[in-house]
Amino acid sequence: MTISIEVTDREGQTKTIQAAEGISLMEAIRDAGFDELLALCGGCCSCATCHVQVHPGFEDRLPPVSGDEDDLLDSSDFRIATSRLSCQIALTPQLDGLAVTIAPED
Repeated sequence: MTISIEVTDREGQTKTIQAAEGISLMEAIRDAGFDELLALCGGCCSCATCHVQVHPGFEDRLPPVSGDEDDLLDSSDFRIATSRLSCQIALTPQLDGLAVTIAPED
């Protein structure tokens, strides 16, 4: 199944992308050409360069935040209640239509 995701970049431009079920949100955004999502650790949950802010209404569809993810998000000046590391979100059919904004760079 293909998952549709609405991504807003740091300039405020929004683009809808399509991604395969099962890959991470980080991979989907990176593969769609959003260069500002650095994902320096490659999805190992050891940096916070894939930080996104999930738009309201999707929080209950996401997996819980792990302790490691929570610690990394705490290092960001731009953390909000719906902040997540995109490498920690596997795309499932329940996330079809997900909308996120790439967080400002720390």
